[in-house]
Amino acid sequence: MATLPASSLRLSKPEVAVFSSGVASMGLEILAGRMIAPQFGSSIYTWGSIIGVFLAALSLGYYHGGRHAASRASDDRLVKLFLATALYVAGVIFFGDVMLQSAVAFPLPSRFASLPAVTLLFGPPTYLLGFVSPYAAELSEKEGTGEASGHVYAVGTVGSIVGAFATTYFLIPALSVAHIGLIFGLLSVGTAVYVARPSIGRERAGRSLAVAAVLVVAAASGGVGLSATGNVVYHTQTPYQELEVVDRGDTRTLYLDGQPHSAMDLDDPNAHVFDYTPYFHLPLLMTDDVDRVLFIGGGGFTGPKRFAAEYNVTVDVAEIDPEVVDVAKKYFAVEESENLTIHTTGGRQFLQETNRTYDLIVLDAYKKDKVPFQLTTVEFMRLANDRLTEDGVLFANVISAPSGPASKFYRAQYKTMSRVFPQVYSFPTREGVVVQNIEVVATKNATHVSQAELRARNERRNIGIDLSEEISTYRDEEKTGDVPVLRDDRAPVDALLDPMVGQRYVVGEAGDANATASNRSDADATATAGAASDAIRAPEATHAAAD
Repeated sequence: MATLPASSLRLSKPEVAVFSSGVASMGLEILAGRMIAPQFGSSIYTWGSIIGVFLAALSLGYYHGGRHAASRASDDRLVKLFLATALYVAGVIFFGDVMLQSAVAFPLPSRFASLPAVTLLFGPPTYLLGFVSPYAAELSEKEGTGEASGHVYAVGTVGSIVGAFATTYFLIPALSVAHIGLIFGLLSVGTAVYVARPSIGRERAGRSLAVAAVLVVAAASGGVGLSATGNVVYHTQTPYQELEVVDRGDTRTLYLDGQPHSAMDLDDPNAHVFDYTPYFHLPLLMTDDVDRVLFIGGGGFTGPKRFAAEYNVTVDVAEIDPEVVDVAKKYFAVEESENLTIHTTGGRQFLQETNRTYDLIVLDAYKKDKVPFQLTTVEFMRLANDRLTEDGVLFANVISAPSGPASKFYRAQYKTMSRVFPQVYSFPTREGVVVQNIEVVATKNATHVSQAELRARNERRNIGIDLSEEISTYRDEEKTGDVPVLRDDRAPVDALLDPMVGQRYVVGEAGDANATASNRSDADATATAGAASDAIRAPEATHAAAD
């Protein structure tokens, strides 16, 4: 049996160079999504900008590299290209936040807003890597232009595959953005050293060591720029998002992709901190009997913790990100128990696979700029409706504006829910038309509940919290003629979210004088928890008579 000589299995210097450039370019492309998302979101427009910029930069590099390959291609040129790439990556690590902030100033339509940032941060290093393939083809030992170029691009594509899988499945779940950038920078330096051997010389060795040192210092410093104020307790990249836990005074806040998503009072872990979380209790005024509750989306588990601690109910939570679950248990005082069970799975998948029914489903998995479209459609609403009991309630925590151009997503969600549920109500959490949390409540019960009736029930029922301020934002009609019903085969969520790009998401603290929500009765909640539990499980005769 014939065997291949060992020499034929070794990659030549040009092949190593083009393989490394493929790894680095694809890895940086995926990393770009993580760096850009906190400022511009991770919508289809952001990813389209990233892919387009990388392809354009590579194409420009291929073109210029091809024009000059015959006269300039050399090992020395490859060394310089990789060192220049590594040095720019060090700059991205160190000045990335500043560069992002400066790119925001470009007056572009919102869907194109991320283009300058992607171009500034990743255009130059990708352009430099584009030179590698035509130079490698020129330096290749293969006979003929066709064979040389085909071999080079095959090796580069294999490198891109390695970069894609390694970054997605290993680097992002395990390392920070800075450390991932460090790896790709050091890969470039290492490739430069490999290409320069065996006679690397003092000058090349000194340059390589200097660039490597700059990379290490940049990664160790954490970069210059704006970040969440306070003491960063924990920070990581998960397969789904950037996660950060920040302490400021007595408040611990969970940031996902740079946005606040949950907060906890360190002295009272079950207290409501953000102004929208007291609204989670509104469904208890919409129905008479709540025994089983499902939360889709966990975050810091403010709602699930409160319900499990104060009400005689069983609570299930479907949270897709296992790191969020681990962080909630370690930093947000979440403990599973007989009446609180956490399922690490997607919300729609959980509903499809479970045979349980719920009296209340709380949909709390939306972000300002990233919404799982499969949780917004009429098909999902029908699935939720099927998993609700006869008098069940669906509660959706929507981030949008209540009116104006930035209200399109909210009104489309309202319209979609109205196609399935006979009654839909909404409760903005702030005054004005700012981007905020809007709580949308849909009931299977066709009987309309007026604002006056909700106020009466709030007075009569003892649910452990006064919701009079929350009820004051009541709305039961919306103009939805200009927005679509969201369906699995057509859910233009990114287009509907687009008007919110660049607008500030306003979330206040419970009890804030400028907030519509209040948490005045939290101090009394513990004392009334037992009575509240009984009232929820078995409504009093006066409720039945009056409701």
